[in-house]
Amino acid sequence: MDKMSVRDIEVSGRRVLVRVDFNVPLDDRSGEITDDSRIRATIPTIDYLTERGARVILCSHLGRPGGQVVDKLRLKVAARRLSELLRQEVKATRDCIGLEATQAVASLKNGQVLMLENLRFHAEEEKGSTAFTRALAKLADIYVNDAFGTAHRSHASIVGVTSYLPAVAGLLLEKELDSLGSILDKPPHPFAVLLGGAKISDKVAMLDNIMDKVDCILIGGGMAATFLRAKSFEVGLSLIEDNLATATSLMKKARRNRVQLLLPEDVVVAHKLSPKASVKNVPVENIPQDTSIVDIGWLTITNFTRELERCRTVFWNGPMGIYEIAQFAEGTKAMARVIANLNATTIIGGGSTAEIIIEMKLADKMSFVSTGGGASLRFLSGETLPGVEALRDKERVLVPGEDG
Repeated sequence: MDKMSVRDIEVSGRRVLVRVDFNVPLDDRSGEITDDSRIRATIPTIDYLTERGARVILCSHLGRPGGQVVDKLRLKVAARRLSELLRQEVKATRDCIGLEATQAVASLKNGQVLMLENLRFHAEEEKGSTAFTRALAKLADIYVNDAFGTAHRSHASIVGVTSYLPAVAGLLLEKELDSLGSILDKPPHPFAVLLGGAKISDKVAMLDNIMDKVDCILIGGGMAATFLRAKSFEVGLSLIEDNLATATSLMKKARRNRVQLLLPEDVVVAHKLSPKASVKNVPVENIPQDTSIVDIGWLTITNFTRELERCRTVFWNGPMGIYEIAQFAEGTKAMARVIANLNATTIIGGGSTAEIIIEMKLADKMSFVSTGGGASLRFLSGETLPGVEALRDKERVLVPGEDG
């Protein structure tokens, strides 16, 4: 990574504003956190700072409050969980700027941690408002970005504050960039990319960018229907993208680059997208017109497994079916188990795929599980991430007391 990290600066006694991604899933009824992996992922950075006597000020968003205060999206729930993990009290403010936040920061002692309120309670956060940015920046001496999942946004807390504070990467952000960067640099071959999810359009730029680096692309999930339709197969009621030319173009490019592109040979179909729907495994040549594709079939699982088992690098983004419905999830679960047991570098591309891996308790069997779905795809597309670009370059020397 060519950006400075927390390892490159002096933090003792300094107020350090750390942008984290505590956008964690909450139980609809209890409001409690159902998956704390994003909180756990930031602990190395928080520990690094507190052990060196920094005064740590955490900021994050949670959900989509639309610039309004929404009580169920307050970050006190994250502060409570973080307190348990750190074994020290993490106080939470009821606003991220203003008098209360300023006073709370002023009362911090070296090695203590404070959680600011949900940034998106202010519409100015997403708009990148100068006044809001300045108010946030005034709370600290140094800025650390440890939120890879939002690094592709140009928000006040991601890009804006870097104009007012010395800005460096946290240990999680550094690890994300190094792990994903290894795919773009010199991945061990054979290298396979397993893609699912609904839309091809979300992944076109990434496929274009890595086409000359991969040996095999395996397509499942909802996006497989568009590829199958582009090859003139009947896909029934399955949702497909309007522009079939995109799928056709990608298949042609794969052939030109001598990249094997595997589509399902059989699929699971259902008449209704319901837990009570009956399902049937059929060859792709025999998909009934009144059904939808809901998962990859058993032969396809076998084919994909055989291909993955010969690989030394695997990147996976997107479920193989409608994972939320148990009887449509077997293909996704099968791929997760296969990848977890590979003797290879295995990288999970964040988003719902990461959630599935964590739910299945397989995260520790993967080489790396990214915390950012959209950010990882954008990074692998070769596009710049505004939140990363805004950080200090390695060659610049930052000394204590520099005003940024």
